[in-house]
Amino acid sequence: MTPASPVATDRLPWSGLLALSMAAFITILTEALPAGLLPQISAGLAVSESAAGQLVTIYAIGSLVAAIPLTTLTRGVRRRPLLLTAIAGFLAANTVTTLSDSYGLTLVARFMAGVSAGLLWALVAGYAARMAPEHLKGRAIAIAMAGTPLALSLGVPAGTFLGTMIGWRACFGLMSGLTVILVVWVLARVPDFAGETANARRSLKSVLTLPGIRPVLFVVLAFVLAHNILYTYIAPFLASAGMVERTDAVLLVFGLASLVSIWIVGVLIDRRLRDLTLASTVLFALAAAALWVWADVPAVIYCASAIWGLAFGGCATLFQTASAKTAGPAADLAQSMLVTAWNAAIAGGGLVGGALLDLFGIGAFAPSLLILLAASFAITLTARRHGFPHPSAA
Repeated sequence: MTPASPVATDRLPWSGLLALSMAAFITILTEALPAGLLPQISAGLAVSESAAGQLVTIYAIGSLVAAIPLTTLTRGVRRRPLLLTAIAGFLAANTVTTLSDSYGLTLVARFMAGVSAGLLWALVAGYAARMAPEHLKGRAIAIAMAGTPLALSLGVPAGTFLGTMIGWRACFGLMSGLTVILVVWVLARVPDFAGETANARRSLKSVLTLPGIRPVLFVVLAFVLAHNILYTYIAPFLASAGMVERTDAVLLVFGLASLVSIWIVGVLIDRRLRDLTLASTVLFALAAAALWVWADVPAVIYCASAIWGLAFGGCATLFQTASAKTAGPAADLAQSMLVTAWNAAIAGGGLVGGALLDLFGIGAFAPSLLILLAASFAITLTARRHGFPHPSAA
């Protein structure tokens, strides 16, 4: 992106940043809500739970195929119209999902929502940075991304609860209403910026070959795949423990712990990026091991969900920061690659989790998670010069 105009105040533009945070909230809620409502969606569309889980998969595929091409093609487009286009995509997709009785049409709507997400995630971090003075850019990004843990901690559990009370279709209708409010908010409070000039654009290959970029992308893929295998199929997992009616409570515990995680990461990330990434991986592995050994003990499931939330809540901030620091001036295109890897992992979570569920049962989840997390830990550990550098090498 081209540099923003100089900011005349040392204060953060809170209203505009909170609008971006609400956009992140709606994006995550649209993505994750089906995970808490699989039984209801399955019954409503007359498909199996594993088929209903593909509503998460197809969304991720939309983001996966769209992020890099759309980011590349729209680098010269002014930012606010582009942001509004992405938001309008959610409005259309969630409205269709609310009204559709067809599994095929719902899949198409979810794919288009994923396309919108791919574009939006490639915009948000850079947009927030351009809205803030130089010494507050990191904090601005953290505020804009705060909608992510809020969606996980409050939005998804509330949506899961409401889904059992008023129906899953009404939940998607409520998201359409929130999106209309967001469009007005963005028009009123989010400034516009110019796109990227032609002479400032770098090729995809030149960014991908930067030292450290590929380790970061691998860690994103492995860690987020592990997360989404469990998160997408949390309702069937809890059903095996006789706790399916407590899905909303388990997701609330996970989400509240995620909020704590993002606060800890926000405080320490400038000094402890590598250590925090390693610690998150270890915590997630501990949670997976506990769920493997004590899969039918409710108290352990709640504790493991809290540990899982502590591991996952700040990971988006960790990975985005690692990518941005590694890519330097090419951070925007690197961010689109991160979005692609992230959504490949979401799609993989739906596909791999569905296959594990159908072929081996829920007991195959934990060992699969541990294999992925071991690989993530190993790559983070070895990327000590570039990607996740040791402070002495930074």
